[in-house]
Amino acid sequence: MITLIRSELYRMATIRSSWVSLALFGAVTAAAGVADATWWALFAGIGAFGISVLTVTQHFQHRTISLLYVARPNRFQVLLAQVGTTVAVAWSLALLSGVPNLLRHGGQVYFRTLVVVPIMAVFGAALAAIVRRSAWLISGFGIWFVIVEGIATQFRWPLPMTSYMDASRGDGFGIEVFSVWAVVALAVAAVALRRDLSGD
Repeated sequence: MITLIRSELYRMATIRSSWVSLALFGAVTAAAGVADATWWALFAGIGAFGISVLTVTQHFQHRTISLLYVARPNRFQVLLAQVGTTVAVAWSLALLSGVPNLLRHGGQVYFRTLVVVPIMAVFGAALAAIVRRSAWLISGFGIWFVIVEGIATQFRWPLPMTSYMDASRGDGFGIEVFSVWAVVALAVAAVALRRDLSGD
């Protein structure tokens, strides 16, 4: 497991698109933190989701997943290593990008968001293992966030992003609901790992 996480971290550090994405997410999130604590929490969650999706789907996009599964036949262990990697990277990015928010607005939202960002990374990585295509997942997530959670439900139902935002504001029920969303997504991903790779 440690070897898999180390290789994932090395891959993220050496592939230009990975560290450019990290730098971009970090800069946008830090800028949002200067404006407002809630905006920082939102962008930290979106950044964690984006990082986890790109990390997992790049293996399918570059067709390296077959080689990875040959070297490591236990597919669930590979997924757990990818989840662990994205949790570590997303949390570190939130920690660093939130410094302007911490200095300007205090630590209330900052520390609560640091608790819930890893759950968002698990949620994103699990969905990426199910969908396997970053463009589909990120565009679908954006449509879901705006139309379903924003316009249709007015951010009142315990849906994933609403639960994430509630948790970042300190709502204990929000973090419980969002944890359930992440666990369900991970369970579905564990079943979806058995699918054939020929169509990807």
